[in-house]
Amino acid sequence: MSAPSSSDLIRGPAHLLGDDVNTDLHCSTKYLPGKDNAFVAARAFEDLAPGFAQRFEPGGIIVAGANFGINSSREQATHVLKLLGCAALVARSFGRQFFRNCINNGLPVVECTLTGLDEGDAIEIDLARGCVRAGGVEHAVPPLPAEVRAILAAGGLHAFLHAHPDWRL
Repeated sequence: MSAPSSSDLIRGPAHLLGDDVNTDLHCSTKYLPGKDNAFVAARAFEDLAPGFAQRFEPGGIIVAGANFGINSSREQATHVLKLLGCAALVARSFGRQFFRNCINNGLPVVECTLTGLDEGDAIEIDLARGCVRAGGVEHAVPPLPAEVRAILAAGGLHAFLHAHPDWRL
């Protein structure tokens, strides 16, 4: 087995959120329309976890519970997370539209239940092998298909299709 590529291996500190984090909590409609994504990113999750955006370290990994990203199909929610510098998301479950928006916009998402972590704990995600290491424990997760990993490595679906104009499903 070959070593994972750098885009398949993600390491960063944990930034913890809970269950049922809907897209209005990190991409609040109270700022729309009229504010750009950078303005919204600087206020991400403020109603849920005041100061979260200011504490978030670029390259960090958001760890949440069930139903992360429910409520909306708006892609701006993913753009805001990328502007924060989010390297990946790990949650027990995701809203389906949000999950696909993440892939389409080059943001890795992994469904896995992580408990007992503290803010800032180190996490390592191996997308090719299908594992998440956190708190000294390795969790098996379904590995992402090579095609999905290629989309993520390209920076999203648009960039992937631009780089591979002859690619067919």
